[in-house]
Order: sequence, then structure tokens, then C-alpha cells
Amino acid sequence: MHREGLEAVSKLVLNRPAPYEAISVRPLTPVIGAEIEGVDLSGELSNHQFDEVHRALLEHHVIVFRDQHLSGEDHKRFARRFGALHVHPLQRMKGGDIERLEIVADAESKFVAGEGWHTDVTCDAEPPMGSLLYLPETPEIGGQNGFGGDTLFANTHLAYEMLSAPMQAMLEGLTAVHDGAIPWIQGYGYAPQGQEFAKNEHPIVVRHPETGRKLLYVNRGFTSHIPQLARFESNALLEMLYRVIETQPALSCRVRWTPNTLVFWDNRCTQHHAVWDYFPLSRSGHRVSIVGTRPVA
Repeated sequence: MHREGLEAVSKLVLNRPAPYEAISVRPLTPVIGAEIEGVDLSGELSNHQFDEVHRALLEHHVIVFRDQHLSGEDHKRFARRFGALHVHPLQRMKGGDIERLEIVADAESKFVAGEGWHTDVTCDAEPPMGSLLYLPETPEIGGQNGFGGDTLFANTHLAYEMLSAPMQAMLEGLTAVHDGAIPWIQGYGYAPQGQEFAKNEHPIVVRHPETGRKLLYVNRGFTSHIPQLARFESNALLEMLYRVIETQPALSCRVRWTPNTLVFWDNRCTQHHAVWDYFPLSRSGHRVSIVGTRPVA
């Protein structure tokens, strides 16, 4: 890691937050991820608990709640405290509960949702501010902590801060196009006929709407190109930015799923990758996402 990267990490580690009072927070790494204890999401959180959970999300970007026994309404009620619920276009096509996206993989699956680094639905004009994935069923491989299907998360604030000053300055004048057809084409090899997919242009460097901190806002799952550049320049620059996120372990954490775990990630400043290492075993649950705001440079 070069000097800018080391300095960015050390700033985060040295900036110790004040202690929590209503919940227990155990960081997974110094720069991203934390396990939250002392909270039962099947009931109403007190205002103090909710404020501290919100603070933990902003400080750690990914928060993990274990041993939660949630109905669909419990899941959605907790998410609604952060805002209106997002409707995923895939779930609208399927029907049923349009606010709760089913996530299933088993021996019949040819493609698994989230297999590859991405940020959720950045093709929308106002992408989700956060997503909450609840998995009652996880694939048991055997042995101590023997569950498969981990999810990797990366801190895109830190990804931006790891870049050199000249690179940061160049990126701040550019935008990127995000296309909702890309996941279909990459995963299934085609886009359904007659299906309209969202396509929107967002700045490559945006500010987090709550903290004001800059972050890198492109992802392999939805970003198609940088319109200000020639195609070969766009491809080369995007590939470099993706590789910063995918190959720098210092900016990531790994969440190990166990049955009845809920993970809540700040979709504005993270990318994630679902690891499909459990075929032919099954993994199932539901995801709820929260409507966000338009990314702003």
C-alpha cells in the first residue's frame, strides 16, 4: 500500500469514537464493519437505541445483528425507521411483497444474486441509502463456524482516500453512467424483451449526504462508462478503480453468516460481494432496502 493509503487508514484508526450507552458495538476491523449486541429487532427500539444504531451505521458502514427472529413485518418495520422502502425492479416483476426481495440459492441455481463486487441499484436516480439482508437459513458446511456464503464489504470512502491527489483531482470532474441492464447481461447473458431498465449518470466522486465525507462511486455491477472519456480511456480508468476496491484488503471486512443474522450496510459508501462457496447447499432469506437521495458531487 502506498503512502496515501497508509495515511488514510491511520486517520480512521486514531479517530476513536465516544463509547455507546444503549447498545454494544464490537468492530470487525478498524475501518469497516461491527457487530451490534443488546438489541432485539423483533420489537420496537427505544429512541436512544435507534440513535446509537444509526450512529454505528455511519461510523462502521456495515452492522451485524445475530440471533434475530424476525417476521417479514418486523424486518420492514425496522428498516422504515430509516426511511421509505425501496422497490427492487426484479421483485416488481415477480409480484408478491414488492418491498421485500427474496434471496435464494440452492442446487438448482445457475447464478447467485450479488456474486461480484457492486453497490445496490446505482442505476436508479435515487439509489438505496441502505440494505438489510436477513438470512434465517445459511449453508452448514461443518466444523467450527462451518457456515458458507460469507459476504465481503469494502469501504469506498477509504478507496477514494487511498488514491493520489492528482488522481482524486481528475476524478472529481467526471461522471459515470449506471445501467440497470448490466446485471442481467452479465448474469444471464441477455436482457428481457420489453423490460425497461433505469439508467442514470452520477458523479464519480460524491459526498455522503449525512457525513459530508467524499467517496468513490463507481461499481463493476452497474457502471457502464465515463462519458467524458474515449471508450478505451473509460475502460482502463474504471478497471483501475474497481481493482483498488477488489484487491486492497485493508479497506474491507468479511461477514460470516450464521442462521437468523441480519446485516445492514450503508449502500452509499460501500460495495459488497456475496461469496458462492456452498454449492450445492442452500442459502435463503430476504432483503429490504431504503430509498436514498440522488448522489451529489
